[in-house]
Amino acid sequence: MQGNLSEIDIRSILQLIDLGQRTGELFVKAYSTPVGSNNAEPQQHFPREPSWFVFFLNGQIIYATSSAGSLSRLRDYLRRYKADSYLDKIKVSSVASVNAPEYGYLWALLEKGILTPAQGRSIIHNMVRETLFNLLSLRRGAFIFELGPALTPQLTTLEVSSLLAKIMKQIQEWNQFSPYITSAEQCPIISDPAQLKKALKPNIYNILSHWSDGQTSMQQIARYLNRDVLTVAKAIYPFVQKGIVQLLDQSSEASIVKKSEPLERETKIPKVVCIDDDIVIRETVQSILNQHGYEATGLSDPLKALGEVFQIKPDLILCDIAMPELDGYEICAMLRNSTAFRQTPIIMLTGIEGFIDRLKARIVGSTHYLTKPFGESELLMLVEKYIGPGLVGDSQVNKIFSKNK
Repeated sequence: MQGNLSEIDIRSILQLIDLGQRTGELFVKAYSTPVGSNNAEPQQHFPREPSWFVFFLNGQIIYATSSAGSLSRLRDYLRRYKADSYLDKIKVSSVASVNAPEYGYLWALLEKGILTPAQGRSIIHNMVRETLFNLLSLRRGAFIFELGPALTPQLTTLEVSSLLAKIMKQIQEWNQFSPYITSAEQCPIISDPAQLKKALKPNIYNILSHWSDGQTSMQQIARYLNRDVLTVAKAIYPFVQKGIVQLLDQSSEASIVKKSEPLERETKIPKVVCIDDDIVIRETVQSILNQHGYEATGLSDPLKALGEVFQIKPDLILCDIAMPELDGYEICAMLRNSTAFRQTPIIMLTGIEGFIDRLKARIVGSTHYLTKPFGESELLMLVEKYIGPGLVGDSQVNKIFSKNK
């Protein structure tokens, strides 16, 4: 099941998964609202085009997260239990898929007794509600739901219907804050401390002034205080209206220092290798991905490809199944035997469409399966699902234009 949010909304997608008691994962990617859009309905504002995963077991939600792969959200929740420092000391087992590193770290903390099961469930429940709050606010985007084995092990499950009722009510309340509050990622800063101090009890003022530094978002404050973001927004909304508290967007100058840590990752162009003896497929994949900010390399000889893959060290591998001398199953199995590519997403490309072939691909360790012929949007959505969007920097733009001359 896949499509655009202009055709079906997130709420309906979740209800269909619930009614069908499906097991698998839902991937959703947001699109920016077009400049000049007349959409008058308030909604969450996202500075970039983020994406999310929601994991299901028999129609119930196990876990939900953004696809950024960052541990900052988990670190925020662990701070409440004074356990955030352990993230830098533990090693993660193979419990989490490539799409859920945060989940793997959470389980490692549980296995070591650093968190109790009750604390773990509380964190997951909050993460799911936070993710669904963002997802149910979306109006523009695309989605893919893929049937598959459940994310394991499971600590808890949540019923979709009860969550939807509560979160939709929260979103209706949230929309009333517009245009003063537009995003949970906005960072409050006190512009008139004297006025605020008069209006609040001393303990409340101390809490608010401590976190209102222009660098800590409302979402983070909610995590630290074990509250939902709507409660935090309600508390500061009257003061934002009066100008006593201001909200800074993440892109503002005051937030640059805090957000500078991930810059190294953001400036790295994701590398993709396509192993296929069909020149048309190779060149098509290279053209599409290079134009969208990826560094794509096509390899035609499956025997030589293994050595070249180790030199290139790609972030994702697209591999044809039906090739002479060495087929895709064998290549995938060999790569999975190397520690260098044990966690690298490997997507099998083939014109074969059948259960046995998909099962065999999974057995040898493939991450996903893409049937030929496939379209540009289908390829891009799948690549973005596993390694994020491409980066069109100056060097990449020059490369694109030089190829089009």
